Amino acid sequence: MNFVPLQYFTNYIDANIVLGRLQQEDIHCWLKDENTVTIDPILTQAVGGIKLMVAEEDVERAQELLNIQFASANFKCPKCGSHNVQYVSSPRKPLNWISSLLGFLLGSYAVGVDKVNHCFDCGYEYDAVISPE
Repeated sequence: MNFVPLQYFTNYIDANIVLGRLQQEDIHCWLKDENTVTIDPILTQAVGGIKLMVAEEDVERAQELLNIQFASANFKCPKCGSHNVQYVSSPRKPLNWISSLLGFLLGSYAVGVDKVNHCFDCGYEYDAVISPE
């Protein structure tokens, strides 16, 4: 059985959620480079992230499930309607610069970080709590 990469992830949590959903639908799949990225996150870019490998005969069905059925689990940008939205720390917030400076000066002192919802398609950032559609 030949496997092809269907999707790439930067963290193991999202990768395992999608893997579990596809396996529930009896799609043959596994995660490549999961251990490398989990143990040493600095290597994420070097290895190309965690790759969701899907059997060639299941690729079309898996892509359909990812695009249609699982899209409702994603969040939607209020400006452009894209599902490519994540809750991230913003470099535009002064608190994040202050916390970075304090972290540098005081060692590993944890300071609160101000986060926003960021759409990676249109660049829109908003503070409102987002919820799934």
